[in-house]
Amino acid sequence: MNHMALFMLVTTGLLGTGHLETLRTGGLHAQALRSTQPPGGEPGTWTELSPEERAVIPSGQVELSTFANLAEKLSPAVVHVAVTRKDTRRAQFGGGGWPFYFMEPGTQQFTEGLGTGFIINPEGDILTNHHVVEGAVEIRVKLVDDREFPAKVVGSDPKTDLALVHITAGEKLHSAPLGDSDGLRIGEWVVAIGNPFGLDHTVTAGIVSAKGRKDVTPGGRSMYANFIQTDASINPGNSGGPLINMRGEVIGINTAINAAGQGIGFAIPVNMAKALLPQLAKGKVERSFLGVFTQPVTKDIARAMGLKSQKGALVADVMIDSPAHKGGLMAGDVVTRFDGKPVDDASDLSWLAAVAGSGREVEVVLTRDGKEQGLKVVLAAHPEDRTASAPTDGASGAKPGWIPGMGFAARDLTPEERKEAGIPAKRGILVTAIQEGGPAHQAGLRDGDVLLNLGHPAVTGVEGFLRLNDRIPAGKTVMLLVRRGSRQGWVSLAKE
Repeated sequence: MNHMALFMLVTTGLLGTGHLETLRTGGLHAQALRSTQPPGGEPGTWTELSPEERAVIPSGQVELSTFANLAEKLSPAVVHVAVTRKDTRRAQFGGGGWPFYFMEPGTQQFTEGLGTGFIINPEGDILTNHHVVEGAVEIRVKLVDDREFPAKVVGSDPKTDLALVHITAGEKLHSAPLGDSDGLRIGEWVVAIGNPFGLDHTVTAGIVSAKGRKDVTPGGRSMYANFIQTDASINPGNSGGPLINMRGEVIGINTAINAAGQGIGFAIPVNMAKALLPQLAKGKVERSFLGVFTQPVTKDIARAMGLKSQKGALVADVMIDSPAHKGGLMAGDVVTRFDGKPVDDASDLSWLAAVAGSGREVEVVLTRDGKEQGLKVVLAAHPEDRTASAPTDGASGAKPGWIPGMGFAARDLTPEERKEAGIPAKRGILVTAIQEGGPAHQAGLRDGDVLLNLGHPAVTGVEGFLRLNDRIPAGKTVMLLVRRGSRQGWVSLAKE
């Protein structure tokens, strides 16, 4: 069995407090202050300790009362997230591993889920995991004092498994200050607070076991991964909850466990969340795009290229007409810095290029033929975030392109294809590409599938499908009627 299949998402929740409040850790005092970036009072803002306060409270300092003080002060910022989802599946269709199901018209079934979250500002913004709220038709948040509030998803991002939800409590709420995960050291003490197995506000402690875990794929999803590994006990129900340092700062969002091993849990670095919060607050994460395929720099590659170290991202190929191509990047380049930040490996470059910002000009520092040089590249919007039309298909005159939020590209069928498949005129579109790890990939779609219906409406072509897709909000699960060979059936797909 592939060991990656043993990793599973665990449902927890994460909330942070908001007003200025004294925090005692190990006998010292600190004040939770609102960060100036983004401006205070706007959705998605968060609280932080001031530099002076961080300086006087060493993160590694532990006294007998430290853990009790952390639990007392930060538990009010941690919330229980209860989610109701609609499940329209009834019986598996076909066979051969197809994830297709018969649907009984007019019938519905609801499933319950739970997780954790933490309040990041006094106005009621809560950070949690995308998988905690994914597909929710109803979300209810319970505070430490047992008050419950309906919540709505402000923004959610499956590629980082982060979500921002909001509650209106009619008063200022306690929030947890966000720290700096880049400064985290292996061996530091950390505390996790969450709702494992529904046991509200359970507190566990451990150390940071490792940093930069990039070979972990929770739930089999393709993600931007740079996980913090900890031996603080994390269980189902902890997802979305805070991982806290000894200053009382959130430095990670608990998101995954190894189902086969006890004492191994993973958290998303809080700096990754801070980079996306302004976009989550606007309802959608729009990534920028460089346009390169990369691979790791192995010891043999470094020796063959005369490199001093294995750090950097080796460019394997450059997409034609992409920002990288227009900026002068070439296969064989080793990118070592991007937009002023170091690139230690290929995954670093993927993340930095995705969050740098569409339309921005950035400097790319690389090694080519043993010499270091810098190039200027103007980034574009990521193809996943727009309909990226490819060149016209000479056979049909249709323009194949990516379907926003769905994770696949499609084109209209040719008359010959319709005749061969026995599909009526003006019906169906042909899937031409699948984004790895995207919604279509997770739903089990393949190249060559024909999509006949999006819910009840019949699909009459790519343009008609795009019009229907425009009316579907991100996070909603839809049903697609799919023809594969001589069989057809329904598949559920969660739009990003």
